[in-house]
Amino acid sequence: MKILMSALFLSFTACSYMPSTPTAESGKPAITSAAPLTSYKIQPGDLLTIVVWKEKDLQAEVSVRPDGGISFPLVGEVIAAGITVEQLQKDLTEKLVKYVPQPVVTIMVKQSLGNRIFVIGKVNRPGEYPSSRNIDVMQALSMAGGPTPYASVNKIKILRRENGELKSFPFKYSKVEEGEDMEQNIVLQGGDVVVVP
Repeated sequence: MKILMSALFLSFTACSYMPSTPTAESGKPAITSAAPLTSYKIQPGDLLTIVVWKEKDLQAEVSVRPDGGISFPLVGEVIAAGITVEQLQKDLTEKLVKYVPQPVVTIMVKQSLGNRIFVIGKVNRPGEYPSSRNIDVMQALSMAGGPTPYASVNKIKILRRENGELKSFPFKYSKVEEGEDMEQNIVLQGGDVVVVP
């Protein structure tokens, strides 16, 4: 009887110390929610390295033209701006399959010269800023030296052109500074303009 009671006690104790958070198969806590990652979108001015595996004649460094297009052997003209590297790889693969059996296309952004954001208005250093990584509104304002004392920080707007249409996103600096309404602090895209009145 004592042995049975001891076994029950040990079993109960072990259960009471089991972690309450869900775990993945690896034994590490499972991530229940995560912010979606935004893939880099190719911009006019970017320099791309395109390589088709085992095809020496299908290797090139191409610059994305102001109209968003690129030229590549066998394929001809392709629109690259505004899509991800993965999408461009898929597009080139689909076009090359007519000429190359099972083409394996690799694309690298050698220089993201086209990914630029603009901060204008009442900031200490207004201007054009190259962006080689994801930059949110607060980081852009910091790069521009922050708002001046005369800025209307709760009337900031982010201007973005999508499919030929100009969109405006409001940004209240004081709210984000206090850790509130953090969804306003969006990641900027190439060509975005932060206007500080």
